Amino acid sequence: MSVTPDLLGRLSTRPGVYLFRDARSTVLYVGKAKSLRPRVRSYFRSEADHSPKTRELMRRVESLETMVVGSEAEALILEANLIKEHRPRFNILLRDDKRYPYIKVTVQEPFPRVYVTRRVLNDGARYFGPYTSVGPMREALEVVKRLHTVRSCRYDLPREAPERPCLDYHIGRCKAPCVGLQTEDSYRAMIDEILGILEGDTEELRRDVEDRMRAAAAALDFEQAARLRDVAHGIDTLAREQRVHRAQGGDLDVVGLARDGELAAGVVMRVRSGLLLGRESVRFADVGEEADAELLASLLSRYYLGSGSARMADLPREVLLPAQVPDQHLFEEVLGEAAGRRVHLTAPQRGEKVRLVDLAGQNARHVLEDRVAAAAWSADRAEDALYGLQEELDLKVVPRLMVCFDISHTQGSETVASAVVFENGDPRRADYRHMRIKGAWGNDDFRSMEEAVGRYFRRRRDEGRPLPDLAVIDGGKGQLSAAVAALAALDLADVQVAALAKKEEEVFVPGRRGAIRLDRRNRALHVLQRIRDEAHRFALRYNRKLRSKRTLRSELGDIPGIGPRRQTELLRRFGSVRGVREATRDEIARLPGFSEALASRVLTYLGR
Repeated sequence: MSVTPDLLGRLSTRPGVYLFRDARSTVLYVGKAKSLRPRVRSYFRSEADHSPKTRELMRRVESLETMVVGSEAEALILEANLIKEHRPRFNILLRDDKRYPYIKVTVQEPFPRVYVTRRVLNDGARYFGPYTSVGPMREALEVVKRLHTVRSCRYDLPREAPERPCLDYHIGRCKAPCVGLQTEDSYRAMIDEILGILEGDTEELRRDVEDRMRAAAAALDFEQAARLRDVAHGIDTLAREQRVHRAQGGDLDVVGLARDGELAAGVVMRVRSGLLLGRESVRFADVGEEADAELLASLLSRYYLGSGSARMADLPREVLLPAQVPDQHLFEEVLGEAAGRRVHLTAPQRGEKVRLVDLAGQNARHVLEDRVAAAAWSADRAEDALYGLQEELDLKVVPRLMVCFDISHTQGSETVASAVVFENGDPRRADYRHMRIKGAWGNDDFRSMEEAVGRYFRRRRDEGRPLPDLAVIDGGKGQLSAAVAALAALDLADVQVAALAKKEEEVFVPGRRGAIRLDRRNRALHVLQRIRDEAHRFALRYNRKLRSKRTLRSELGDIPGIGPRRQTELLRRFGSVRGVREATRDEIARLPGFSEALASRVLTYLGR
């Protein structure tokens, strides 16, 4: 609705949220109010009363939208969610440093999983982190998972399960609880040990790694010793924050803030039972001339109140702040209601708590000044992309072993298929296969794909080799359906399948009507593109080879007395028509089935 004096006079005096929009209906600003009418009308006073930022905002406002709620607390929550949804230009925006990963343990499942994630959800799982020393943390977690053989699949055990173990079982990385080869009690005991390690009880694991490191050094395997040294450092990283500081017991969140001109950063440190469990940092955008108190209020609002925030499930009894914030009583009311008890927001003036706030401020300054870490944060490992692919396609098993199929032909002739294999995101060229399509399908790529997938998986099954975790099909819905039909005919319907269509890079999976569109920068998409492009290259190369042989045989076939068998012998020995043309009569005559007279005829026809 357009903003008119009549409209302003009819606004509600109840609590609510207001949105200013521009001529294109884009949300410019979201605000909350104890009473909507006086708060909104204040924007339309003389410009002299406004800051430069507010004056610029009001010059762009074309329409107004208001939402009435039941209380100030509801307005606070609604404001946080609307800012997160619309990201208005004139609000103080926070950019969560999602580059910091967490370790997630799905303790709510009968057979929990342990993996790295950058998304924190209120789903009953336990989260450890965030971790800033990413590389060593991953090394240490990999050792923990290998020693304890945690499953990496996403089956809802024991309700659903595959018919056979995946590749992890065959390479000793899992004891296959999915098919009953490990009991729930045994698995849960293993998870309890891992939880102890993540909570800081790392001494036994560290001693084991140090013993292996010394043994490697004694065997002069210094490369392995150096890797184990880094793993030991990573084990320390898993629990380092727990030993940084003790706050005389109790649960606290400690907030720190640092700013430098237009830049600002905030830090929230989580202290539970006197142990500093982790630190999460955020960066501010469009700070302008906002006061520190406004920045702190924005940080609290988005950190605790944004929709889907898992922080509401682990609220402390007290939040320490470097300064008081506006609407502090509202924050205490909302957080207290979520926690089921009082949650105090305090700006301490003396004692141990002041030192904690100072420590949080120092951490915020480090985040603000850190320029080197940005490059390290962007370097994700290949395994991250595989876990990302599992997440994006909702796969039951991490696709460590993938095969991709492509069909290539020349106007319906020389139809071939390629099957390229990637393991842990890298090509395994020794397992590449190509095949000539036997059926006379012509240009029917669907029938050719069905034949290729069926022949490949039948042979792999009959040979008793582990089946790929994911079959990638170069094509769209038609090729996907053909592949699914081939697997169903072999009673291998539990093999995961996905198709990648070239034109729009859309991903199709069985049972889902629409396409999955991944961001072009998504590393999960890059994995699919890479294996698809490799399969296309391999199939095209084989098709060209057959086409070249057909061309050569056609030229040699014009020579009287040179049938298919003799053509093959000439090409096998000399490689090409040019090679035959450059050969001597005696060299050709010595071939099986040839004579000097036939050799002379060949060279005569080739222009010698």
